Amino acid sequence: MTQPRIAIVGMAIESSAYAAHRAGYRDFPVLTGAELIARYDFLAPGRPLADAAEWIPVFMARAIPGGAVLREVYDDFKGRIVEGLREAGDVDGVYFDIHGAMSVVGLDDAEGDLVTAVREVVGPDALIAAPMDLHGNMSETLALALDLPTCYRLAPHEDAWETKERSAERLVEWIRRGEKPSTAWVRVPILLPGEKTSTRVEPARSLYAQLEDVEKKPGISDLGLWIGYAWADEPRCHATVMVTGDDEAVITAEAERIAGELWDARDDFAFVGPPGSLDEAVDAALAHGAAGGEKPYLISDSGDNPGAGGSGDVTWTLTRLLADERLTGDGAPLVYVASIFDQGAIEQLFAQEPGEQVDVVAGARVDHRVSEPIRIRGELVSLHEGDPAAGRIAVIGVGGIRAIVTEFRKAYHDVADFHAIGLDPEAADIVVTKIGYLEPTLYDVAKGWTLALTPGPVDQDLERLGHSRIVRPMFPYDAFDERPDLSAAVIRGRRYVRGFAGTASA
Repeated sequence: MTQPRIAIVGMAIESSAYAAHRAGYRDFPVLTGAELIARYDFLAPGRPLADAAEWIPVFMARAIPGGAVLREVYDDFKGRIVEGLREAGDVDGVYFDIHGAMSVVGLDDAEGDLVTAVREVVGPDALIAAPMDLHGNMSETLALALDLPTCYRLAPHEDAWETKERSAERLVEWIRRGEKPSTAWVRVPILLPGEKTSTRVEPARSLYAQLEDVEKKPGISDLGLWIGYAWADEPRCHATVMVTGDDEAVITAEAERIAGELWDARDDFAFVGPPGSLDEAVDAALAHGAAGGEKPYLISDSGDNPGAGGSGDVTWTLTRLLADERLTGDGAPLVYVASIFDQGAIEQLFAQEPGEQVDVVAGARVDHRVSEPIRIRGELVSLHEGDPAAGRIAVIGVGGIRAIVTEFRKAYHDVADFHAIGLDPEAADIVVTKIGYLEPTLYDVAKGWTLALTPGPVDQDLERLGHSRIVRPMFPYDAFDERPDLSAAVIRGRRYVRGFAGTASA
């Protein structure tokens, strides 16, 4: 067989329906050509996959999570993808690099719309593989268009690049076989936040740990368990199991078994970290320090986590911390608070010098449904430039608090983010950051932790947000008198051969 031709395209973001933020051009770094190939280490010269196919880098745009994408931005990027595929000519496959929970203003199923446009260009015979986040939502349109869907198996997503490489390997394998796999697909009526489904703890740990061994069974090529994305509000929001392979009996049995295990464990899912209110979190952190506990104590400001779709400028938590005299008075512990963004406030702060007293109103310019802009009066500790995400950064000291204000949205999810602005997390008594479960480097340094259940666009209290468009009944919103139908639909050649045919899109 001649070397297969595989196009690389993608657009990825995780979008909260409850975030006032709208993702625009600045949110999406764009990669094409050699830069796009370089994104994937497994396509580096000398790597087996690099020589296994002719990889055609068309277009990739990826943003950190946030709100829905502006329609004009999506339409532009979709047009570039379509035109790039046309220029590429005939291809044997498409590596469709997406997240799975992108929302676009005015669209219900953004990835379904995008993959439909891709399929129209490349035709029915090209294979489409999609490496996805396990927090993706699988619509019927997307499921029918994909030949090889797969997803991460760890949350936090420490296997993201391993999954992307596995997806590319499977795509090359099936193209060389000259065949298309079948897929067994089960919708599971469960919708839970990621902080209750982390693979660091049970039951998700065991559910996902088995997948690698199951994948080795004869007749199975790949399998994915999507726990779904809880902060969207669309009919496609639910958990999903999909198993691909060439033995329909085997893939069906395994898809139904895994879906059943997920359903049976539904009541066992709990927060990955000790949860509590913000007041309880601060009390616990101060008690930890008073008892001689090691530094730092981490507090997750989970309701406005940019890593899950938060707007990133909700001031609810900072307002309460600045009002707490235990943190701002004499002898206060050292507390890093990350972060809020406000371009206007940054302009004002950069007109002053470190060491000067500042008085600035910041935050809640984008998302003021939960809280209002906050007045910060204190010492300008430091100024920083050059962060590709945050732009310019200012640190303001108020008693023991070091409040971080950025020009643009920034997720402080790595110790390196703090070190870059002269703040050592291990020197702080308390680190408060907009995050849910702790990403690896923060997890490693934390000597105590509370997952603060704060309000915001990614509120852990899903019922407080008020989903209205998900398909009901859905756990945990509804009680189930009996087990739901967890039988698998089987897709062969992008057509149902059993199940779901004729049902409404979900």
